[in-house]
Amino acid sequence: MKTPASIARHPIHPMLVAVPIGLWTFSLACDVIYALGGRAETWQTAALLSLVGGLVGALLAAVPGFVDMLSLRGYLKRVALAHMAINLVVVGLYLVNAWLRSTEAPATTTTGLSAAGIALLLVSGWLGGKMVYVHGVAVASDAAPAPRAATRRHALPHA
Repeated sequence: MKTPASIARHPIHPMLVAVPIGLWTFSLACDVIYALGGRAETWQTAALLSLVGGLVGALLAAVPGFVDMLSLRGYLKRVALAHMAINLVVVGLYLVNAWLRSTEAPATTTTGLSAAGIALLLVSGWLGGKMVYVHGVAVASDAAPAPRAATRRHALPHA
């Protein structure tokens, strides 16, 4: 099932989501390195810059994601809305996180917010993967998507 936000038959949203995911993961890694003894201010600066870059990337990825979501109906639209809602919460967490870092909040607080954001991204990513890999959203194929409740288990061939 093709979606409208694509370039040369390649969906844009999945291409762009790697930016915020990677930057926010790196931001958390910088926080952990700082907490484990890399007390140089450079790690905190790198965490903040990565966090802000992730916010910009998330906003850029949200535009084609929203366009794609508008093309969905029924069950898939509900999954897409849940995916979007979780991502909006994640963006809100990272906005608060960036603000707290500017007020010199304790590193444990900001690191905790980053960890919570990554945990929510895992849930959101699972929903996004469900739309693509189970239901064929943004997959240009002649094959019909799997039914909503289908769980197929294939036995491995015996050698």
